[in-house]
Amino acid sequence: MRVVVTGGAGFIGSHLCEALHARGDDVICIDNLSSGLVDNVAHLLESPRFHLDVHDIREAIEVSGPVDAVVNLASLASPPAYLDRPVFTLTTGSIGTHRALDLAAAHDARFVQASTSEVYGDPAIHPQTEDYWGNVNPIGPRSVYDEAKRYAEALVAAYTRSGINAGIVRIFNTYGPRMRRDDGRVVTNFIAQALAGEPLSVYGDGSQTRSLCYVSDMVRGFLAMIDSRVKGPVNLGNPQELTVREIAERIRDIAGSTSVIDYHPLPEDDPTRRRPDISVARAELDWSPLVDVAEGLEKTVSWNCMKYAENPSFVDAVSI
Repeated sequence: MRVVVTGGAGFIGSHLCEALHARGDDVICIDNLSSGLVDNVAHLLESPRFHLDVHDIREAIEVSGPVDAVVNLASLASPPAYLDRPVFTLTTGSIGTHRALDLAAAHDARFVQASTSEVYGDPAIHPQTEDYWGNVNPIGPRSVYDEAKRYAEALVAAYTRSGINAGIVRIFNTYGPRMRRDDGRVVTNFIAQALAGEPLSVYGDGSQTRSLCYVSDMVRGFLAMIDSRVKGPVNLGNPQELTVREIAERIRDIAGSTSVIDYHPLPEDDPTRRRPDISVARAELDWSPLVDVAEGLEKTVSWNCMKYAENPSFVDAVSI
């Protein structure tokens, strides 16, 4: 296949580009590098089956030659990043998704939209199923990300009703190597702080939950979605639910750190519970996560330790 991946130099995007290339596909990675890094795909640049196009998908996307699939991962996903650039986040999710869909339509290609568990907001049902409409504050500070993704889903659904072969994936709390240390989410914050010997910043009392899915499992789900005609939305995530305090303690133990836990007020609209129901993914994609959280956190901490050995400033304490 010949696959276009927008946001392909980002965290999940670069792993997906790598997996597509490894199975023999030609990959066109489109990224404006607002949060993605050339380093994430540097090992692919010499291959004739990989091309990096530095481009903002809010502008028209032109790809010469055939395109079999378009995967839209372009978005700021880091809370500090999207809170700092709210209009950019909203227009990437709206105009950018429109441009990516037009590219797929022009080539009669399969389209896969990367959405998020944040469309459920602070959920009133648990675990979250795809037929739940969510509990989102449409004008709160986090809405710039949540509503960008909700609008993108509506846009994909509209194109699908017009005949485009498109599907929607809702991503739950993915982690692993290549996450930016300034990402601002729990795993990266705790690792950076633990390795630096700084207090671990827990917001609220730490009883709120997250369900962590290792990046290789998430990529397998995307590959299955690309190769299918499933419309979705489909939850992709690990149903193993942990409290934020448990995540902090596990990372501290893996890192061999003596960091204490420092409690802070819970940010506005921060979701209190997150756990995917993955029945649809199991039934329609034959997908479920394989990497246990303990194994995944070990790998992620080890990768960060390697980066720290190369550059000690890589794990400077993070505050958000």
